[in-house]
Parts: sequence; structure tokens; C-alpha cells
Amino acid sequence: MNWVLDADIRGFFDNLSHEWTMKFIEHRVADQRILRLTRKWLKAGVSEDGQWSETKLGTPQGAVASPLIANVYLHYLFDLWADVWRKKVAKGDVIVVRYADDLVVGFQHRTEAERFLNEFRERLAKFGLELHPDKTRLIEFGRFAARDRKAREEGKPETFTFLGFTHYCGQRHKSGTFTVWRITAKKRMVAKLKAIKAELQRRMHDRMAEVGAWLRKVVLGYYQYHAVPGNTTQLRIFKLRVCRLWQSVLIRRSQRAQMRWERFTPVLNRWIPPPRVLHPYPDARFYATHPS
Repeated sequence: MNWVLDADIRGFFDNLSHEWTMKFIEHRVADQRILRLTRKWLKAGVSEDGQWSETKLGTPQGAVASPLIANVYLHYLFDLWADVWRKKVAKGDVIVVRYADDLVVGFQHRTEAERFLNEFRERLAKFGLELHPDKTRLIEFGRFAARDRKAREEGKPETFTFLGFTHYCGQRHKSGTFTVWRITAKKRMVAKLKAIKAELQRRMHDRMAEVGAWLRKVVLGYYQYHAVPGNTTQLRIFKLRVCRLWQSVLIRRSQRAQMRWERFTPVLNRWIPPPRVLHPYPDARFYATHPS
């Protein structure tokens, strides 16, 4: 892949058409009870500050059924269309990855990437949707991106963020071969640390063992998703900042202006686990699921 389309559909959950949603669902579902419940869900409205308002477009983002409805909607709007486009129009390789309304498309040729982008805009317009002009980007990316951009004196290849990870072009440390490295997106880490800080302040006067057991579960859960190859440095930074947050809360509780870090080390080592890679490299996972 030499070009990556990082696309963002503006206000997808807010502008999802109820009429098209029912048409897509009726294409595969004949049970009138399911269809009736889906219509009721779409027309349930929104209650804010005790005031109910009708919703003629969209589905509540974060609601239980919204991801399912979004997947059905984009399956017909995007998945099937992109598969046909790849087989009938594209001459080079095309890779499509979509999760809910987040999608990334890789292309071998720039001309095909630009054509796909224009036709995708037209496709969305038919359903009353549009791409976000500031968040949608077509970037040069791949094993030759660094070499080509250096020859044009354009600097390092751009990065893109997908599913909480920032992807960038890199090399393996031992062999020097090209690979795509993934690190935790800055916004994702900052948001998680803010949530942990607020909860630590709420639990300030709880027993240390209870707070430590809770914090251990939170950190392990964070590792389960973010502990991918190449992200160890970011995980160490995350652990260090969690330890600092807990230390500041304990100092505040003890009402002492200064306490040495060495005094907290045994407690932190007991409850905060060190980071380690929990996921294999993408090629290892691919060959495991596709032995041939």
C-alpha cells in the first residue's frame, strides 16, 4: 500500500436516515415484530433536562442498538459498494478496514485513491451523508513513503489514527525491514488518565488495598487492548503517570507536603503491574488464521 484514505463521516449517528435503515433491515429480516421494535427504537426520541424531543434522523450514539444499526446501514452503504468497486474498477491492490463508522482504505495507486474518494463522496450524498472536510485525509503511506518524500524534501510520512492507535511508518529494530508501528493515540491516553484521576480522588479515603486492587484491574484492562508490539514505551509512560496520580492522592490524604518516591515504590510495585506485549504481530496472527 502506498496511499491511505483516512475517512470520517460527519455526524453519522446524527444523520442516519430512518427510511433507508428500515429498507436495509427489511432486505434480510421478515419478522414483523423485529421490524416494529426497530421502528419504535428509531422514533423513541431524546430526553434532555426533562424535555422530550422527536428524532426524525439518526440514532442515539452510545445507545445499545446503535452500533448494530450502524453496521447494518454501512454494510449496504459502504461494504458491498466498496467490494464491487475494488473488483471492477481498481487495477492495483485495495485494502478496506472498517469498524462501525470508522474506516481506513489503503491503495496501491494514487489515481485510484483519488477516484475512490470522489465516488465515495457521491455515494454518501445519495444517503444524505458527507465526509468531514477536516478529518478526512489522503496521505502517502507505506514502505516507499519515507524514501519518496525525502527525495522531494517533504519530511517524514504522515501518520493516521484508527481505533485508538496512531499508525506510522517504521522499521524493525533487528532486520531494518519496513513495518507499521502502532502507539496509543494521545487523546485516548489523556482521556483515560483524566478518568483515573477523578476516580482516585473519589476513592481518596478508601483503604489502600481496595484502591490498589481496583487500580490493578484498570491498568490490566488498559494493557489488554493497547499492549501491541511497538507500544511498550507508551505503556511505560501510562504506568508512570498512573503511579504519579496515585502518589499525589496519597500525599494529599496524608496532608504532608513532601514524601519520598522510594516510600511509595513497594506499594506501587505490588499493585501496578509492569507492561508487556500481549498481542502478536499482525503477520503472525494472519498466518495463524490462514495456514495456507
